[in-house]
Amino acid sequence: MSKKIQNMALAVAAIAMLSASASWADEDLGLQSKQAIDDFKKADSAMGTLFANSAGYAVFPDVGKGGFIVGGARGKGIVYEKGNPVGRATMTQASIGAQAGGQTFAEVIFFETPSALNDFKAGKFEMGADISAVAASEGASKAAKYKKGVAVFTVAKRGLMVQASVGGQKFKYEPQAMQPTGR
Repeated sequence: MSKKIQNMALAVAAIAMLSASASWADEDLGLQSKQAIDDFKKADSAMGTLFANSAGYAVFPDVGKGGFIVGGARGKGIVYEKGNPVGRATMTQASIGAQAGGQTFAEVIFFETPSALNDFKAGKFEMGADISAVAASEGASKAAKYKKGVAVFTVAKRGLMVQASVGGQKFKYEPQAMQPTGR
């Protein structure tokens, strides 16, 4: 009997620890996303206009990418609608072509219209070869144009990647659970 109670207590403790680490991970992703937004605004002071005027945006604060001929990338992020977080997204990318190295970077995707944002949330969005990312630097956002309702910027963080490859980013969106308001 005491062995059963011990095992149940261990199982409850393990579940509690996993739940706590998952909520810490969510909190960390939120903090990292806010830091990435600040980094983009520091890289290009005019980018604040895009954050303020877009229908929404997805921020991936830490995307890891690597490859040698065949490559891949993955990152988790937060999706915002009119400045408020509405869900999470996971970006994956597979590529083939002339490439070597590894790097991490932050990426932000701005949605020009509510329709473009809704397509992203509905899983109808995939970044193809016709949409390219712009390296965030002073003045870059002023010259950037939306293409197919999106504009994409990156900020390099670590590493070096030499690449001339073909490959698309794919996204999975998960809506944010509504928090009780206490009313």
